[in-house]
Amino acid sequence: MEDMLQNTLMEALGMEVTHAKPDKVVMTMPVEGRTHQPMGFLHGGASVALAESAASIGAYLNVNPEEKQIFGIEINANHLKSVREGQVTGTAIPLHIGKTTMVWQITIESESGEAVSISRCTIGVIPLKK
Repeated sequence: MEDMLQNTLMEALGMEVTHAKPDKVVMTMPVEGRTHQPMGFLHGGASVALAESAASIGAYLNVNPEEKQIFGIEINANHLKSVREGQVTGTAIPLHIGKTTMVWQITIESESGEAVSISRCTIGVIPLKK
């Protein structure tokens, strides 16, 4: 799985996959300069990138990649708490696994277990174009 992250936004932001199964994906991301906004807090866009990455990996694990490809269609996020340092953990679980769409809920927590952000991501599933 880590090979999939090479030369991607996920690698650039320091994301790591710690658990990846079709019913749950867990990823971590450092809270540091490359994920900060100018005032020194975790950037909301970095949180959304973590959320969509976890949902996308989960969606990928629910399709045959030789027949289907997945794309993010929509994501929303509510940022609940600010974080200045350490690491955040994003946990994605599917709410709906369909033939053409999937909906994933992603909770991002601080190291102390407090909810930092919650997102819902809709993934499209389409036939692989060869």
